[in-house]
Amino acid sequence: MNRRDFIKVGSIAGINLSLADYMYLEANDKVNKNAKANSVIYIYLPGGYATQETFDPKPLSPEEYKGPLQSIKTSIPGVEFNEFFKETAKIADKLSIIRSMTHGETAHERGRHDMFTGYRPSAALTYASFGSIVSHELGVRNNLPPYIAIPEIANEYAGAGYLSHAYSPFSLGSRPEDKNFKVRDLTLPDGVTLDRFEKRKDLRSIVSRQFEEKQNADTVFAMDNFYENAYGLLGSKPAVEAFDLSQENDKTKESYGKNAAGMRMLLARRLVEAGTRFVTVTYGQWDMHQNIERGISNNVPSFDKAYAALINDLDNRGMLDKTLVCIATEFGRTPKLNTDAGRDHWPKVFSTVMAGGGVKRGYVHGSSDQTATDVFDKPVTPEDWGATIYELLGIDYNNHLYAPGDRPVKIIDNGKPVKELI
Repeated sequence: MNRRDFIKVGSIAGINLSLADYMYLEANDKVNKNAKANSVIYIYLPGGYATQETFDPKPLSPEEYKGPLQSIKTSIPGVEFNEFFKETAKIADKLSIIRSMTHGETAHERGRHDMFTGYRPSAALTYASFGSIVSHELGVRNNLPPYIAIPEIANEYAGAGYLSHAYSPFSLGSRPEDKNFKVRDLTLPDGVTLDRFEKRKDLRSIVSRQFEEKQNADTVFAMDNFYENAYGLLGSKPAVEAFDLSQENDKTKESYGKNAAGMRMLLARRLVEAGTRFVTVTYGQWDMHQNIERGISNNVPSFDKAYAALINDLDNRGMLDKTLVCIATEFGRTPKLNTDAGRDHWPKVFSTVMAGGGVKRGYVHGSSDQTATDVFDKPVTPEDWGATIYELLGIDYNNHLYAPGDRPVKIIDNGKPVKELI
């Protein structure tokens, strides 16, 4: 800090703002000054949903390309969704739909890697997920874990990668839709009073110092961070209550749906409202190689109701403009139906959706060709997808973080935010 900064600190000493407080506020301002969003709900539909049976139907294509289902009008003039997205169609004017996502990975695990890290897989390095980067860059808010996975970590590439394990997601350990849903480790064990817990905490800090003096291991650092975050969580009633769905009335629960999709998305709303920065919500099974009509009819209705309720709820609470809600999958499905009336893996073109958090309302970006075989215009890569998310959060995606061995790694490489979305 230069002399001018010290004088600035001196001038505000009268309002009891310490040097440490000042530096913290300055650092926080640098992180967030360009942010349009302050939290993300990343809805992951595993398996690779078909763009034709979701957000980019092809009603004028030949039957073997069009598929067995119909399309319906949305609140965006001239834009149609699959017939099962009745509620989402009504709120399309609050969404940005990207119909030109593309990459080259046909294997599930490689596609998951692309869509959760913004990087192509590498044998040399395990990349950090979006949620872990956000956790690293923005940190803890209101004593809540900055990165939470509902109901569990979304996949093998949704973790901390080359970063410390301290930036891994907090997984619930149970499902919000279960009757006896309870998040693990949020209450003290039976027979352990708060006074006894504080004594254990002091003892643990002594043991931890012994380890730190003997080795500088990531596992020790990570455990220290996890314990500190856990102490803050256990000691904060509002933070613990954020996980408690019993705080919501039946009318709200019914609007989302008392099922897996509904309760997971309702909990996500509670967590970002309380201060969590990045929440993943995993729902359904979308790897529909056989009978895609049955697969869509089984998966979409609950999802459709819950997702529309989430967007409307966030909007009604004045939260949508600061909460970025994304729908993503690992890739799309083949343009032509196979012999089992399903669709196989197809990464050349698929759709994703964004809402809130600084993106346009009622906007469609890019397009696929007449049979959803390829991108027709405005292609968007996973690198661009990641850069857009970071841009909206006010994170400089060109910054370098450091992998083991002090190897510099750009947060996103060769990607640019999709400015037309913002």
